[in-house]
Amino acid sequence: MSNEDPYDFISIGLGPFNLSLACLADPLPGLRSLFLEKKESFGWHTGMLVDGTTLQNPFLADLVSMADPTSRFSYLNYCKQQGRIYNYYVRENFYLTRQEYDRYCKWAASQLRNIRYHQDVLDIRYDAVLPGYVVSGVDTHTGTPFRHRARRLVLGIGSTPNLPSCLPDDGDGERAPIHTSAYLANKAWLQQRRTITVIGSGQSGAEVYHDLLKDCDTYGYTLNWVTRSPRFFQMENAKLTLELISPAYIDHFYDLRDSVKARVLEDQRSIYNGINKTLIDQIYDTLDEKRHCPGTRTQLLTNLALTDMRFDAATRGYNLTFRHTELGEQYRHAADGVVLATGYSHRSPAFVQGIRERIRWDAQGRYQQARNYSVDIHGNEIFVQNAGFHSHGLTNPDLGMACHRNARLLHALTGVDHYRAEARTTFQDFSPKADSGFVRISQPDPAVPQPWTTPATVAHLTSVVG
Repeated sequence: MSNEDPYDFISIGLGPFNLSLACLADPLPGLRSLFLEKKESFGWHTGMLVDGTTLQNPFLADLVSMADPTSRFSYLNYCKQQGRIYNYYVRENFYLTRQEYDRYCKWAASQLRNIRYHQDVLDIRYDAVLPGYVVSGVDTHTGTPFRHRARRLVLGIGSTPNLPSCLPDDGDGERAPIHTSAYLANKAWLQQRRTITVIGSGQSGAEVYHDLLKDCDTYGYTLNWVTRSPRFFQMENAKLTLELISPAYIDHFYDLRDSVKARVLEDQRSIYNGINKTLIDQIYDTLDEKRHCPGTRTQLLTNLALTDMRFDAATRGYNLTFRHTELGEQYRHAADGVVLATGYSHRSPAFVQGIRERIRWDAQGRYQQARNYSVDIHGNEIFVQNAGFHSHGLTNPDLGMACHRNARLLHALTGVDHYRAEARTTFQDFSPKADSGFVRISQPDPAVPQPWTTPATVAHLTSVVG
C-alpha cells in the first residue's frame, strides 16, 4: 500500500494515446504522473502485426512530433539511436509497418520511469479531503495490493472487440469465431480448416483476407470475404479531405447538433473505415496471379449482412445466415473457420462505478465529453482518451491527432499550455467566418425533424471505430 504524496494525475491504460501522453509529460518540470497498465509490457494490436501491413498515418504521426518535433521520443530519434537513420533516409519509408511502429513504441516506453506494469485497477474513489481520487487494485504478478492518490485522472484503457449480437455464447476455444484482434494467435489453426470466411471489409478485414489469400492454394482451403457494404471501398485520402483530421475540424464538429453529427459521421465512412489503395491493389494483383493456380478457391461477396450464427457440433463448424441488403433474400453458408473483422467498441470499465456520480453520461450511457476531453461534473478532473467518436468525430481514433489531444489534456491538467497548436491548421474553413463576405441571415430551426437520425444509423455509429 502506498502513502506517497498525491500525483498530479494518474493515467490508466497504456496504448499509443496514453504512451504519447506519458512522453509529452516526461520533460515537464515538477509534474508528477503515474501510468498504470494491466499487461506485463507494452503491446499494440499484437494479434494484427501481420507481415507487410502498414499504418495509415505518415511517420510524423509518432508519439510526439506533431506537438514537439524536438522531443527525444520522436521516431527519427529512435532511428538515430538504433543506428538506422541513413537506412531510413535511403528507404524513404513514409508509412511505417505495424511491426515497426510497435517496436518504436516499446523503445519509447522502455525509457519512461512513470510506467508500472502488472497493475490491475479494481476501484476508484473520490477523496474530498485530498481533494482527488484514490486508485486501488492488485499487482497481477505478485498479488500485492496497491493504492495511489491523484488530483486528476486520465482513462485510456482502449476499446474491446465489437462482436455481432447473433454470436453464440456456448463455444469453447475451438468453437469460438476469431476476432481480428486474435488473428495471428489463431492463424495456424485457421489454415487447417477447409473453409474460412472473413466477415467485414475495413482495413483489418482486408489485411486478414490478403494474408490468408497468399497461402490458400498451399493449404487448400476455400477462402470467402463477405461484407454488408455495397462495395469494397477505398479509404478516401485526398489532401483537402485529410484536413478534416485537424484541430480546426474538431472545433467545427464538436459544436454541431448531435443529430447532424450522426449524419456527418455516416457520410465520412470512406475516410475512417475504408481500405488503403496500396492494399486494394495488392489484393487485386494477388487475385489475378492466383487465378492461374489450380488450388485457389476464393470469392468476394458484398451486400451480405450477418443475421445468425450457430455452431454445428457434428461438423465442428458454423452455420451462418446472411441477408442480402439489396435483394432482401436470405442465404445459408457453412464455414469451418470464421474471422470477424467487425471493429471495436468502447465500454466504461467496472472500476469507474465508484465515481460514477462524478461523471457526466449522455442518453446512450456514453461519456459526455467536454471539448477538453473531460467527463467529470466539474470539467477539469477526469479525462478520457479515444472514447469521443460521437462527440469529437473522426479525429478521435486517429493516431495523427494523438499529440494534439494530449497537448490539450496537459493544458487542462497543468493549467499551462506547454505545447501550443498552430493558429491555423487548414486552408479551408468549415463554416463562414465573420470577414468571409458570407453573411448569416437565418438560424437553423431546431423543430425541423432530421431524416438521418434513424435508429439504424445511430445503432451503426455506436459500433464504429476508426
